[in-house]
Amino acid sequence: MRNGLPPGYLARPAVIEQLESIVEVFNADTERLLGARLLTVEDLGSELDVPGFHIETDAIVIIGPQGQVVAYQDAWDAEEPHVLTDCWGRVHPDHTGLGIGATLLDWAEQRSRQAIATAPPGARFVMRCSTLSLNQAAQALYSRSGLQLVRHSLRMVIDLKESPAPAHWPAGIKVRTMVPGQDERAVYQAVRDAFRDHWGYVERPFEEDFRVWERLNRDREDFDPALWFLALDGEQIAGFSLCRSNTNDDPEMGWVSSLGVLRPWRRRGLGLALLEHSFAEFSGRGKERVGLGVDAQNLTGATRLYLKAGMHPDHPHQFSVYEKELRPGIDLRRQSADED
Repeated sequence: MRNGLPPGYLARPAVIEQLESIVEVFNADTERLLGARLLTVEDLGSELDVPGFHIETDAIVIIGPQGQVVAYQDAWDAEEPHVLTDCWGRVHPDHTGLGIGATLLDWAEQRSRQAIATAPPGARFVMRCSTLSLNQAAQALYSRSGLQLVRHSLRMVIDLKESPAPAHWPAGIKVRTMVPGQDERAVYQAVRDAFRDHWGYVERPFEEDFRVWERLNRDREDFDPALWFLALDGEQIAGFSLCRSNTNDDPEMGWVSSLGVLRPWRRRGLGLALLEHSFAEFSGRGKERVGLGVDAQNLTGATRLYLKAGMHPDHPHQFSVYEKELRPGIDLRRQSADED
């Protein structure tokens, strides 16, 4: 590492036994900024357990003078084709201002440059980092290190003060919940088809991608198939709203993890109907709020849909996304809605 650590601090490969300590570092940071804990041991454990991620080579921790974990950094390069590393790290607030963040970012770039060798010939390769927009210090560090701000990610919320209006389904559309053991592959194919039009999408091998998706979604302890809504045209999935019963920081907020409409059924009100149906279900379960995450510059106009549905941005939960080009070339990730 080119950046040095203060006396008494050591960088070490991360091990899974440090999982709780790593989660505590993240939550200490979000408690400082938001007054909320956003990460659980299950969340991070699921991410570190996906096929293709190797904690011993893809993540480091910084150990403080008392032997405690004070910082964490990973460089996610688990999916083919290898066109980016997703770098995620934090420093405990009690140990900021010591150059530890620069050390983490330096390691992440070195690890990312190693991954270039696995990229398709001639493909552009980038490293990506993100942080809560409230974290001005992290954004300044990214800028000094040559990363460019490329995107914002928003949390949108609706307050369920009154009973939501009933959903108005387009002609020929029926809705049902997912049947475990029957629908998983069809649901994930629908997710892939719907999100092909989203910024940054890369076509990946189905089986490999499906295993990662299952690990991060269906294999969660809070997975509830009664909250996975499928809009069907005959037997074909036209759209979906895949929900969770709450968020980590707010037990009274239902969460729409993934909402999408496939191309042939767009501009018919199906997305709004799926949202309204989800709101009504959460209201019936006694939830006070419903939230979801969205790319602020979404290529398909999702932000406009959410505003139409009565949602509003939760500005403190905005994330800023930064990237640094490590090798120029043909960008295999979707950049505009006009691409085939």
